[in-house]
Amino acid sequence: MKHILSRANLPRLKSIAASNVALAFDFDGTLAPISPRPAAVHLRRRTRALLRALASLYPCIVISGRARGDLVPRLDGVPLRGVIGNHGSEPAAGLKPPPRVRQWRGLLAARLADLKGVEIEDKGYSLSVHYRRARDKKAARAAVLAASKTLPGARLIGGKQVVNIVPAKAPDKSAALHRARRRLGCDAAIYVGDDLTDEDVFRNADAASLLTIRVGRSRVSAAAFFVRNQAEVNVLLSRLIALRQDGTTSGAARRR
Repeated sequence: MKHILSRANLPRLKSIAASNVALAFDFDGTLAPISPRPAAVHLRRRTRALLRALASLYPCIVISGRARGDLVPRLDGVPLRGVIGNHGSEPAAGLKPPPRVRQWRGLLAARLADLKGVEIEDKGYSLSVHYRRARDKKAARAAVLAASKTLPGARLIGGKQVVNIVPAKAPDKSAALHRARRRLGCDAAIYVGDDLTDEDVFRNADAASLLTIRVGRSRVSAAAFFVRNQAEVNVLLSRLIALRQDGTTSGAARRR
């Protein structure tokens, strides 16, 4: 894993920025800092301004574990070309959530009722069971996993003090990115994420057409590049803006 903002890797970033490329980002921990309370997460003013400028130069999308209805207001005023929720399974408003998710919530609520500091977040297409506020996080995580593994037809995805539960056959972030890139007619993509749900993209990346960047260096991640922390995402956005403003964009990409 290499630091994407190092001088040695500038040619790779410059080359893909000059191509017909789409930019895709996770939200929590990537565009916005993580908060102990998910409802409190928001874009910093500087990040919002940079993202707005970036989206005027490149086709940009956000693919998040949040429900789309929760995510869209947090990105108000940014001219994105797509906002995809629920780990890639909610591409548009108005689609009916699978009924099994509601059934799972009832089962988990009964099994975890006595576990303090654990919160079940129902996002329609998926569930997120947060244990960040539990006193004994290790025990809470073990209890959440044990209960979640009994749910029929579920796929479990770990995260930062959260267990995400999605239908086993639901599209993941990798499939969502591929679909969005095809819709936008882009030959390449840059994807930036920070968590285990983003590894679906990192693992399935074609190095020739997809540049993968993880927020935070990790020995076990499949991402090819990293930025040091969430604050350094702003530096990456600024660099991508400068590359387009400096005239490195190809003719094909400028016409889009």
